[in-house]
Amino acid sequence: MNLELKNVRILQRCAVSLLLVVPVLAWGQQHKTTGGSSAPHQSAPSHTSSQHSSAPSHSSTPSHSTAPSHSTTGSRPSSTSHANTSRPATTNRPSSPSTHANTMGRTNTSASHANTTSRPNTAGRSTPSASRPTANARPGGAAPSRTPPGRTVSLRGGGTASIRPNGQIRSISRNGMTINRGVGGSRTVVSVHNGATIVSSGHGGYVQRAYVVRGGHTFVSRTYVVGGVVHVGVYRSYFWGGHPYYGWHPGFFFHPGFYGWAWHPWGAPVYWGVGLWGWGGPWWGYYSGWWNPYPYYAAPAFWLTDYLISSQLQAAYAARQEEQADEVAADAQASASSGGDPQPAASGGVTLTPEVKEAIAEEVKAQIQAQQAQAQQDGGSAPAPAAATASDSAQAPPALDPAQRTFVVNTPITGVAANGQECGLSGGDVVTRLTDTPDSNQMVNASVSASKKGECGAGQTVAVKVDDLQEMYNHFQEQLQNGMSAMAKKQGTNGMPTAPDTGTTASDVPPPKPDPSAAQDLQQQQQQADQTEQQVKQETAQSGQ
Repeated sequence: MNLELKNVRILQRCAVSLLLVVPVLAWGQQHKTTGGSSAPHQSAPSHTSSQHSSAPSHSSTPSHSTAPSHSTTGSRPSSTSHANTSRPATTNRPSSPSTHANTMGRTNTSASHANTTSRPNTAGRSTPSASRPTANARPGGAAPSRTPPGRTVSLRGGGTASIRPNGQIRSISRNGMTINRGVGGSRTVVSVHNGATIVSSGHGGYVQRAYVVRGGHTFVSRTYVVGGVVHVGVYRSYFWGGHPYYGWHPGFFFHPGFYGWAWHPWGAPVYWGVGLWGWGGPWWGYYSGWWNPYPYYAAPAFWLTDYLISSQLQAAYAARQEEQADEVAADAQASASSGGDPQPAASGGVTLTPEVKEAIAEEVKAQIQAQQAQAQQDGGSAPAPAAATASDSAQAPPALDPAQRTFVVNTPITGVAANGQECGLSGGDVVTRLTDTPDSNQMVNASVSASKKGECGAGQTVAVKVDDLQEMYNHFQEQLQNGMSAMAKKQGTNGMPTAPDTGTTASDVPPPKPDPSAAQDLQQQQQQADQTEQQVKQETAQSGQ
């Protein structure tokens, strides 16, 4: 009996040993066939960025992805509601206004907000980097240098002239004066006289002089004379990449409470018709097919967006009258015969899309937020310039700020396509900067987000001058302050909510008195430019060049 019990126990132990050995052998065979990978293929889901794309961004600032998509599929991001929705507020950040509806019965679809990586902004805000069109984009790199077709002519007595293939003067450099002609005929003249920089464009311009040094920064003053109206602005100097730039500096700041009011959505839609705006006249009819104001305003940012666009279009129409007098006369004659305003020739089926308007509104909100943050930081006193501890040569101008992508054209400019062909853009058009580093000609790549009939095509990539982008930024800032001033006067009327505080504080660098000789200097420069252009035309014609 004892012997039988021992045999049974031995058999049981052998069975247990076999049960342990078999899995080990099986694992070893699997390990051999899979090359040593111990992780099963059905692992936990990977936390890639695509899986997180549906989660709401928790950035402390609203998304600054203002570039509309130029996808060839024609698809759009899903539209958002016009209701006064808001985002969770964080420190110094009010909730975001909702997306606005369009007059044509369309709902504005938001610009792409996929890229939520936050970048520091030179204006003192941390803003998600803007999404960029992928076609021909070179993020962070320099735009390839482009030379438009034509020829360069050496002038008698010194100087050079660049002539387009059609014989039109592109530029003249002679006796300290530079004349640039756009493809549409616009003219910009720059010269230096008695320490002042004189810049004229059309029938107006400005005289720039050194002003003050404050907080380690150099500031200049500009006395503008446009249509007989004189005003003075202050600009901070930047010296970046061996080239000077100038950024607009406000002459006053609103109190922090007004910035907060201007940022938040209104409690109910505000209906502000054409009569309240005071719009009308030839410019209104000319651009009616291209731009459609919002039917109502859910937040101040949308009211300010229409204020900015309408101001640009009025200026663009005035410039068109100056540069194309014969075409304007023909439009006026056609209008007189039909008994109405000029036909909307600027449209031709091309419109300013809701997505692009949304991009402008996003930029409005970003700028209001930046100014509010400065005002709150200083307790309502005049904010110091951005990055006050940096030298003027150590900081890029706002036109090259990685967080600043959307620009509204303020004066006629010329873009250069990849094949060297030139095309024009006019006031109210919108471009999105693609590259951050200027080429040897101080140009960067930009995508045309919106343009009118006969101009650079929407979606086209062109090289534009950084100087032009900087002036767009300056004009946008100044017009935004003008729009907020107009809104401060109209708040509490015609259904617009009452603002808590519309007071202002003088800037740390208030503007000086106007330059008394500015109008005369501009007039003399125009006369000299006329003579120079006439001489160059005669010289090139006689030489057969």
